[in-house]
Amino acid sequence: MSIQSFIFNKMCAKSDAKRDAGLEIPEGVEYIRDIRYGRNKKYHTLDVCWPNVIENGECHKIIDSSADKLPVIISIHGGGYVYGSKELYQFYTASLAQAGFTVINFNYRLAPKYHFPAPLEDLNLVFKWMMSNKDDYPIDKENVFLVGDSAGAQLASQYGVIYSNKEYRKIMGFRKPKIAIRAIGLCCGMYDLKNDIEENGCKGLMRDYLTSDPFQFGEKLDILEHLDKDFPPVYIFSAKGDFLLKNCEPMVEFLRDKGVECEYEIFGTEKTGHVFHVNMRDEFSSEANRKQLEFFKKHIRTSSVLNI
Repeated sequence: MSIQSFIFNKMCAKSDAKRDAGLEIPEGVEYIRDIRYGRNKKYHTLDVCWPNVIENGECHKIIDSSADKLPVIISIHGGGYVYGSKELYQFYTASLAQAGFTVINFNYRLAPKYHFPAPLEDLNLVFKWMMSNKDDYPIDKENVFLVGDSAGAQLASQYGVIYSNKEYRKIMGFRKPKIAIRAIGLCCGMYDLKNDIEENGCKGLMRDYLTSDPFQFGEKLDILEHLDKDFPPVYIFSAKGDFLLKNCEPMVEFLRDKGVECEYEIFGTEKTGHVFHVNMRDEFSSEANRKQLEFFKKHIRTSSVLNI
């Protein structure tokens, strides 16, 4: 692990612990933890949560079988490819579930032990798990949404290209999952992976993820070159104090030039920082998450959404 990644891990762990201290999963959310979705005992685990109904002050489960289906959000955590876990996103994903979604919150393999494209391979395994277990949870495979922030936003956008572009899917060696991704939410991300490497070199966190020879991956790094009009609709947002803010508007313009439906917004003040939306105590997080979910609900193709 690079020195930069080591320091990054220490700083983030301290900050995230302070952010989430004292928080609890809301009573109106069913939250199932630590389900295995792959062979790796450390990383291949996920949580699933969905809303319950509160009536007369009492909480009632809404599903026990395949009778009830909800649109699904899959959350890809951030952390510079070297840090992060589903535990750090449990309160954020529970808040998304409260709005009427089943949310899958998963761990993926981290650098420097695991390199590109391990997180994308793990996301594909999550889809496989979802299809195998769709009758045991309130999962509507025809209404699936991706959300990601920071490195998770880069991964979500890259998977969107894998999903929507047959040529790039072949380059990556992936099979298209038998689900319908209706829209993608991208927050505080870096999207042009190849250009970032060419301009800034491959060092620190990026070196840990892409190795000292990133161009060994060849056409797999030609992500945006394969993004076209078939890419899912996008809600993209950032904060005025986000150190990756500069990437937001260029990505919006790029998507719109490609004919992709895209809405975006910049939230908060200069004190509103990176991945602010995961902080349940941040004054702007609820507004940002609400607007993202409103965008998703516009793209639901059935009446499966739960009214709460």
